[in-house]
Amino acid sequence: MTERKEIAASRRWVVKVGSALLTDDGRGLDAGMIAGLVQQLAQLRDRGCEVVLVSSGAVAAGIVRLGMATRPHVLHDLQAAAAVGQSVLVQSYENAFKQHGIISAQVLLGHDDVIARDRYLNARGTLNTLLRLGVVPVVNENDTVVTDEIRFGDNDTLGALVANLIDADALLLLTDQQGLYREDPRQNPAAELVQSADVHAPELDAMAGEGGALGRGGMVTKLRAARLAARSGTETIIASGRVADVVGKVALGAVVGTWLRTGKQPQNARKQWLASMIQIQGSVDLDAGAVRVLRESGRSLLPVGVRGVHGNFARGDMISCRDADGREVARGLVNYNADETRRIMGSASADIEAVLGYGGDEELIHRDNLVLV
Repeated sequence: MTERKEIAASRRWVVKVGSALLTDDGRGLDAGMIAGLVQQLAQLRDRGCEVVLVSSGAVAAGIVRLGMATRPHVLHDLQAAAAVGQSVLVQSYENAFKQHGIISAQVLLGHDDVIARDRYLNARGTLNTLLRLGVVPVVNENDTVVTDEIRFGDNDTLGALVANLIDADALLLLTDQQGLYREDPRQNPAAELVQSADVHAPELDAMAGEGGALGRGGMVTKLRAARLAARSGTETIIASGRVADVVGKVALGAVVGTWLRTGKQPQNARKQWLASMIQIQGSVDLDAGAVRVLRESGRSLLPVGVRGVHGNFARGDMISCRDADGREVARGLVNYNADETRRIMGSASADIEAVLGYGGDEELIHRDNLVLV
């Protein structure tokens, strides 16, 4: 009997792999590890799952390629290593996925791309489109040009933000450790592995440790990432990438690694997150038909149902949707700014391009970014 039914039922996955696994402990990219990981991801797709891969390794690969003895501390040296290593890393994944007839796509993100509201909508749309087309996005942090992200960031956090972005069911953090232990296993070989725990349990903080020389993400960042992922209801598993067929075992619900449970229904968690993430920047007045569609059908808000626009909001801002009596019906992230909304209100979605002179989203607010109140 499957022990982790929630995990086994997951259909949209974010898999993050760390530098220590990919770089053969500092001796360059491990082609065998990459080929094995890609084969597991291909098998996961064969089961009908969607996969986004968040991969570390660019800086570490660049360090090796450039013959640096240790990870540099000067920002521009780190950026140079990232630039050299990223091309090596992406080529390795492209070649590996090609063996399985799978198209991969490089997606470089900074944390602002998944936090800033307008960029959030763009990144979400791109990733969802790639998944719809059967492509595996290979996401990495844009280390070549970012600053704070290299100094303080980590791809565990990026993996969690991507999970929020695409409403992932599960986030698998692959590392060189078996999971989260109650004590440091390097100091106590008999330390007990935490098989399952509530992601917000305060005692987990004392159990988390720090990362190694190549990677920036120890258990502290993995715990933080799991809590970020939980905002949109994503379940997190921390497991060793050196376990044979670890992706397949985890996806089938086997008791492997540490499962950090959210205890929430994904849709409800996401709606709570959206409702609390930002302040209301404006509002739109809806006709009776649009109000009925939102309340009874749970569909997107289209421009045709809008009768008035208030405020000076930007694309990606949270706006309020009100009925004829001024009562708030819903709120959500808007796909057009206030001026554009005024121009297209009352229009059919098919007429948006003719009105604005350029094409855009069919919805004023997509149902995934809409919260009923």
